[in-house]
Amino acid sequence: MRANAPKAVWTAPLVLAFAAIALIPARGGNPAAPAGVASARAVVEELIRHGGAEVAVAFRSLDGKDELLINVDAPFHAASTMKVPVMIELFAQARAGKLGLDDPLSVKNSFASIVDGSPYSLEVGDDSDPEVYKRLGATLSLRELCEAMITVSSNLATNLLIERLGVENVRRTVAALGGEGMDVRRGVEDGKAFQAGISNTTTARGLLVLMEKIARGEVVDTESSRAMIKILKRQKFREAIPAGLPAGTVVAHKTGQITKIHHDAAIVYAQRPFVLVILVRGIEDEKASAGLMARITRAVYEASEP
Repeated sequence: MRANAPKAVWTAPLVLAFAAIALIPARGGNPAAPAGVASARAVVEELIRHGGAEVAVAFRSLDGKDELLINVDAPFHAASTMKVPVMIELFAQARAGKLGLDDPLSVKNSFASIVDGSPYSLEVGDDSDPEVYKRLGATLSLRELCEAMITVSSNLATNLLIERLGVENVRRTVAALGGEGMDVRRGVEDGKAFQAGISNTTTARGLLVLMEKIARGEVVDTESSRAMIKILKRQKFREAIPAGLPAGTVVAHKTGQITKIHHDAAIVYAQRPFVLVILVRGIEDEKASAGLMARITRAVYEASEP
């Protein structure tokens, strides 16, 4: 189940941390003082310390002048953030003429484990979206499956697309884009692979590279990047990074959640646009992990705005 946007729980340390944001020097002030989001590092690190989890944060402004990198090369279970490279590969193959986005694909619920080829299926109750399951035995277009995979994080749509596209093709495309920290190895819920220690992993740096290149129109081509951004803007789960931004801020992003794992990777169209990736490991309560990400977002937003 997905949590609603969390209400902030203010403890004394967090109040002090946010009070410190007010002390971040404005641009154009004392030239000897730090400026930009890097000056919020202490605030973010304090939020992380009191969050009770391992956290990675990767921020870069799209003007290329400002960044904040914390624990960015630590590998995390990718959860549903691995669906971003699957989307990228779909558009890459469409651009190469290997398929059409409106091509139909039969909807089934049987997949081969990468360990031994044995069949496994997904449980609708463990998926974030039941709608694709209602089309079993029928067809959906590749475009419709991509929409479900990103906006409501459908696992069934993801596995159908991975099987159609080929996981090795996804991996090659990620490597060509310089996003090596993102390691897509299998479909979702392959139990035998999980037991064998084979999981999809990511780093904050790897996701930052992919999201930044999408934002700059450098993935596949400008038209494809714009189409992917439009899909990411339709993301339904907004309790993490978007919750830390002023109401109405446009965000193109992809979340990921499994037990004690909660991520968000976003292009934020603020007055000064930026890419922000936050990975969290170790908090069981999704409202608590979402609240932590929202507070980190608020801190970097306040420090980055001109």
